[in-house]
Amino acid sequence: MNYIYGPIPSRRLGQSLGVDPIPLKTCNWNCIYCQLGRTMPLTNERREYVPRDALMRELEEVLAAHGPGEIDYITFVGSGEPTLHVGLGWMIRRTQAMTDIPVAVITNGSTLYLPDVRADLALAHVVMPTLSAGSPEIYRTIHRPHPHLSFEQHLEGLIAFRRQYEGRLWVELMLIKGVNDSVEALADLAAALAKVQPDLVQINIPNRPPAETWVQPPDEEGLMRAAAILGDIAQVVHPADGSFDLSGYDDVVDAIVGVITRHPMRQDQLEQTLARWAPSQVQEALDQLLASGRAQQVERLGVTFWSAAPSRFPDAAASEAVSPARVHARERMVKR
Repeated sequence: MNYIYGPIPSRRLGQSLGVDPIPLKTCNWNCIYCQLGRTMPLTNERREYVPRDALMRELEEVLAAHGPGEIDYITFVGSGEPTLHVGLGWMIRRTQAMTDIPVAVITNGSTLYLPDVRADLALAHVVMPTLSAGSPEIYRTIHRPHPHLSFEQHLEGLIAFRRQYEGRLWVELMLIKGVNDSVEALADLAAALAKVQPDLVQINIPNRPPAETWVQPPDEEGLMRAAAILGDIAQVVHPADGSFDLSGYDDVVDAIVGVITRHPMRQDQLEQTLARWAPSQVQEALDQLLASGRAQQVERLGVTFWSAAPSRFPDAAASEAVSPARVHARERMVKR
């Protein structure tokens, strides 16, 4: 399978069948926390990134192989930003014509200022955009967006979409220690969320390898502060238990690449996910992928993760060079 993966367990969506209409890593943000590494280069053009007909044929094949109740949601979520695919609305309509399973879209929300994107996403049952900053400064620090994008544009797009959208709007917030977990940052976020009026705010914390080495999850105090300031509408989302459905893979090497391209994992997680193969087979496949350059090991959060080779994870020195403290120090030097 090139475009369809799972179902995978999700605390928010149950058994979620992933639909990936975007090549790794086609995105208009370069988020410091992204589990797929840095975005190089940034892309903000909507076009046909993968052939829509081939994607739909794969989806039809996978749906035919699963019985009632095995899939809770069909989720469009790219190895980048799915709304950059110009055929997203067409694919959602085709999906809804072939099944009654509800459709979700996980997006950064950056293109919702465009009327055609809002029309595309209005077709989905659930839309899950990102809002992790309540000010332009923190927006730029966290997301490092394409030059044509701004915080004001992002917020206005979310507000406009909420006005016309009749489905469930669940905003995703990535909470990062020392970046957006202060009283001031959270108060700004609360004010922005009040304008958007989502049905739910889901607080995520970094638990897969962030792009930058200095990104850390908030401590317990930071989580409590967020819950208090954001109110009852917000809930902390913890990683789901369970494993990927890899029934579409016959080869362990292909199965590993299919998983780590979209979800970098620790080796013990991979072995659990790939339980139909012996641990020795998994290890042999990982050694083969590492030697061939198709996979890489990434050190983050005090843990070693396996990730697809094309993902760009800087080492500690390169990552520290773009930390907020270093950036602010350089700005002060320039002003002098």
